[in-house]
Amino acid sequence: MTLGEILLVIVNFAGSLAIFLFGMKLMSEGLQKVAGNKMRQTLNRITNNPFSGILTGTVVTTAIQSSSATTVMVVSFVNAGLLSLAGAIAVIMGANIGTTVTAWIITLFGLGETSGLFSLPLFTAAVALLFMFARRNRLKSIGEFAIGLALLLVGIGFLQSSMPDLSEHATFLSALGELSHAGFWSILLFIAIGTLLTCIVQASAAMMAITLVMCYNGWIEFPMAVALVMGQNIGTTITANLAAMVANAAGKKAARAHLVFNVLGVLITLAVFVPLMKLIAAITVGMCGHDPTLLPSMEGYSPDALPLALSVFHTFFNVGNTLILVWFIPLIIKIVDWMVKPAAEDEDDIFKLTYIAGGLMSTSELNIQSAKKEIETFSNRVLRMYTFLPGLRTAKNEEVFAKIFERIERYEGITDRMELEITKFLTKVSESDLSKDGSQTISSMLRIIDNLESIGDAIYQLAMWRKTKRETAVHFDQEMNDKIAHIDALVGNALHIMDENLRGDYDKIDLTAAYAAEEAINRYRDELRNEHLDALRRGAYDYAIGSTYSGIYALYEKLGDYVINVSEAIDVDQSKKVLENK
Repeated sequence: MTLGEILLVIVNFAGSLAIFLFGMKLMSEGLQKVAGNKMRQTLNRITNNPFSGILTGTVVTTAIQSSSATTVMVVSFVNAGLLSLAGAIAVIMGANIGTTVTAWIITLFGLGETSGLFSLPLFTAAVALLFMFARRNRLKSIGEFAIGLALLLVGIGFLQSSMPDLSEHATFLSALGELSHAGFWSILLFIAIGTLLTCIVQASAAMMAITLVMCYNGWIEFPMAVALVMGQNIGTTITANLAAMVANAAGKKAARAHLVFNVLGVLITLAVFVPLMKLIAAITVGMCGHDPTLLPSMEGYSPDALPLALSVFHTFFNVGNTLILVWFIPLIIKIVDWMVKPAAEDEDDIFKLTYIAGGLMSTSELNIQSAKKEIETFSNRVLRMYTFLPGLRTAKNEEVFAKIFERIERYEGITDRMELEITKFLTKVSESDLSKDGSQTISSMLRIIDNLESIGDAIYQLAMWRKTKRETAVHFDQEMNDKIAHIDALVGNALHIMDENLRGDYDKIDLTAAYAAEEAINRYRDELRNEHLDALRRGAYDYAIGSTYSGIYALYEKLGDYVINVSEAIDVDQSKKVLENK
């Protein structure tokens, strides 16, 4: 081949792969929009039951067609302490099963005589759905899914045609044959090649497609193709481990568990490699009548047999290893505990995003889920920050007071940065193609984080009032301290109701309780204000005490306003109905 011919092959191959990946992205996003809310609810219901976790991982990965996205999300769940390591491992096992769907789509519809057969009908149906039902979000999303699937199949067809005919290049075939005929070492070599290429591409589905096309063209034999697939299963763990670089120890353990599970799966498969290959070959012969172990030069060879056998193996590999290793989850936990040592410092006082630290995923609806979980973490930090306030009043000396004040000040900086980073993330997500519900959810989230940051500011201002009060030697009597403590408790109750609403489904929040808590704060603030004005008229305390006292209780009431704003932002329609019924 001349240099020009080589460059043409590379360009055609890259373009075909780009069409395949773009089709997969469209297919994934369209399916997410159809089942976006249900998928988010499914993710919220992940339990520590291993079989429930496996089912969850399988369903979610089948829907989004990305095991990497699922595992990155699981790492962030564990990182924030919302999912146990055992539960995370179960979900990861299910994600490996879910990713086998792509191989079957390619094998059944994208190779051989069926290549491109379904593309035109899919395009026709998709265009009809997009233009005839443009205002119906669900049908429009189904149309986008159909276009994505059609492009995926077209990409596979182009990949097939872009592969050169190696029968004309004896030198290359000879070199490939030498690599394939070194016995067990060839298996290990192709596992390493599959791992390395998947780490570089960071898309196991794309590598699986390339492997299937290579098999169909007769480039590699069945055992070598199987070794590539095993390597791809190891290589796909790189994404989660990269995301875990900024995670805490728990998040790192979840990522390492993904790696350990896939490596153990490869070792188990290698231990039964020869009988397993015979079993897969027998199943394939039963399915299509052709032996996948035959070479192109042998009588009875069929190009359809090897891709089919590879898809059967891929399913056997992931389902079989899951059924075996699900009983050894405690052992996997011990291994990752040994691999990752927890940090000694209190990470809660350090600015670190837990769910969106890895950036945007290719799945828009899951980006919204990640943002929701990040907002829940934001709310938890605000509640924790609020618990520091009573310590300022009861501090026995300046050193204790300064330590608590410094911590509040640090948390205030964290809330500012969390608002900025989540806003930037949501802005990027809003630029992608979202469902109507997804767009409305992002608008609500932007209002929520703005008010959460304002709550942090108000808590810091209350700390400043306490600091000024201490520096100017202003003293409250016991009755005044008790009343401040009471409004503090009322606001604390409102904060907890807000936090519960943020952690539930946004369309099922308890606004009645939120408004009741807000009214209790307002009534008590009015009572304190009337008593304060009467005390000033009577000369019960001087101006400095009165000014500080009224400033503190007024700021508590203002903090309560920000709290109710959060709950109202979660469900705008419901808040309007509640207010109208008052």
